[in-house]
Amino acid sequence: MESVEDALKLIQSNPDGVLQSELWKLLGVDSRKCSRIVKKLLDDELIERLEYRKDGIKTFVLKAKRNPVDPNLLLAGEELIPCIACDLECVVDQCPLLVDWMYQLAIAEFKE
Repeated sequence: MESVEDALKLIQSNPDGVLQSELWKLLGVDSRKCSRIVKKLLDDELIERLEYRKDGIKTFVLKAKRNPVDPNLLLAGEELIPCIACDLECVVDQCPLLVDWMYQLAIAEFKE
């Protein structure tokens, strides 16, 4: 496990972040190669790097960046996904409001 993708998956799977000083061990690479992987992820703006002190030694916490949600993913044609304002307790795959919304989405895509 030593690729940029592996590092990103590891970082994304830890919401509190991963210490850079631990990441290279988890990846099974040397610290120099880990630094290059981290630089690539930073350059691609996939992670953020925050200074952190552990036992008086400076290291960095690496956290995955969250991309903003595309508002178009919440729309079916002109209709907003009903779950946003819904307070009903339901089983998602049996919710009539959501099923209707998905049909509207399918119809809107078909018309395009």
